[in-house]
Amino acid sequence: MDRATFACSTAFYRDHNSSSQGAFCLPGGHVDFIDKVDSFTYSDFFRDYLIPNHPCIFSAKFTEDWGSRRNWVTWDGKPDFDYLLQKFGEAVVPVANCDVKEYNSNPKEQLPFKEYIKYWKEYIRNGYRSSRGCLYLKDWHLSRAFPEQDVYTTPVYFSSDWLNEYWDAVAVDDYRFVYMGPKGSWTPFHADVFRSYSWSANICGRKKWLLYPAGQEEYLKDHHGNLPFDVTAPSLRDKSVYPRYNQSQPPVEIVQEAGEIVFIPSGWHHQVYNLEDTISINHNWVNGCNVAIMWCFLQDELAAVQREINEWKDPMDDWHLQCQLIMKSCTGIDYKEFYNFLKIIAENRISVLENGLDDEASAKNTPKAAISTLGMLHAVFDLKRTVKVLTSLSANEDFKKLDLTSLSPPPEALLHHLKGAIDTALL
Repeated sequence: MDRATFACSTAFYRDHNSSSQGAFCLPGGHVDFIDKVDSFTYSDFFRDYLIPNHPCIFSAKFTEDWGSRRNWVTWDGKPDFDYLLQKFGEAVVPVANCDVKEYNSNPKEQLPFKEYIKYWKEYIRNGYRSSRGCLYLKDWHLSRAFPEQDVYTTPVYFSSDWLNEYWDAVAVDDYRFVYMGPKGSWTPFHADVFRSYSWSANICGRKKWLLYPAGQEEYLKDHHGNLPFDVTAPSLRDKSVYPRYNQSQPPVEIVQEAGEIVFIPSGWHHQVYNLEDTISINHNWVNGCNVAIMWCFLQDELAAVQREINEWKDPMDDWHLQCQLIMKSCTGIDYKEFYNFLKIIAENRISVLENGLDDEASAKNTPKAAISTLGMLHAVFDLKRTVKVLTSLSANEDFKKLDLTSLSPPPEALLHHLKGAIDTALL
């Protein structure tokens, strides 16, 4: 991060509250296409897309060196089933049935990868029809299962990735996925986990994206407050069911070609179709630009849980704890883990600011090496954003009702340390 971008970001987050960032609409519905690999910098992306929360498309030039684009695809641009079976045939993978709706999503099952590829081949031979329905391999943690494989390298633009930095540190989960599906497979209307950013790269095939800027989803809810499963369904035009649909803007539509990367802004709802047999790689990620949006989302989720079990508030001694447990089961995180998330992110940056990075650490693919690559000013920016959100968390009444004695260091001590590190770095 250069000094001009640091100054720009500091001014932006001083002048805008945490929720307004996601509300910016895209001027004219236009999505920029980025083609200049050599001249498009991280600061360009940070300033023009991360801060204003706007989508963009990166050309296939940005992925042409990836192992998956060389090895997973046949000469005519189709999935190379033989190669994939050779490398991953014995893996067990999550597969969704696109033809079945259960609880506003597609039901999933675990299948051997070789069985899924057998199904896919038969599906193509039968004219993209099967008595089993349209099956879509989704949310496969391939990189975690096969770390030795040469699949891809995360572009520098997406390298400030707090979600995967944290979950790698606690060795529990990650948000790096592979998707594989036949023509006609699709993902219903949704926003990404924690209202995170996402990037999605097509290894082969084509996708159509329908994107709705953050806030537009409010006009798409039915009279019960539920979002649609399929945003293209004719039933949305029924005013008795969807009373505000006619106030919504048309979606931003993108057709993504093979090799291209789509950047999806924080909090943007979307629906996605595979127009051909398609393989893609996807990351969800949070950083200093949208961590406040994540915090707002968690507060909204807790409030929804509290409303749902409000009748048990008086008779239940540990009602506040139960609300946290339910929220974690639904979203994957509670307030105390969110504190630990902020703590680990902050401590990694303080370590780099205070101690620098030795040559051995710099050569390794580690979070601290990534922090160092993005520069000291980026580390300071991250700490400033962490202080902002941590201050809000510490003052939150629901957070203060929890047993915080297990948190080390205590929130007040961590805040004091962060502010001191920022002041020292800016001297």
